[in-house]
Amino acid sequence: MRRALIVPVLFALIGLLAAARQLAGGSPAAAAALLLVFGLLAGLSSPLAFPASITAAEASRRSAADGRPIVYWRPGCPYCLKLRMRLGRHARQLHWVDIWRDPEGAERVRAATGGDETVPTVVMAGLPYVNPDPGWVRERL
Repeated sequence: MRRALIVPVLFALIGLLAAARQLAGGSPAAAAALLLVFGLLAGLSSPLAFPASITAAEASRRSAADGRPIVYWRPGCPYCLKLRMRLGRHARQLHWVDIWRDPEGAERVRAATGGDETVPTVVMAGLPYVNPDPGWVRERL
């Protein structure tokens, strides 16, 4: 879990330092704006921006039962964030597997992508799609 928080914590620290510098320079409005921007970046890059992750085994079991797609993702991935944001409320219709928290999920992604951990990898009806267009995914839900 520590690795998943590196990017959001860095955004928060950089924002705090930049805001402190602006505040020391006598510009509280700029400091507040920097805190807001870096706070949003930290929130969007954190695992909290995604639906709750489950294990790859649990996702496979649930997908077999309900037919919903599986998304293999990792925190800090801009393409995963793009998929998540473009899906909007439909994101909850998919099963999400964090490959940094689940080694079996990472292995499934490596098997689907030829050895690398390219995410997001979406599995629909047993077929993997690497970094699919979010609109394409939403059409198939």
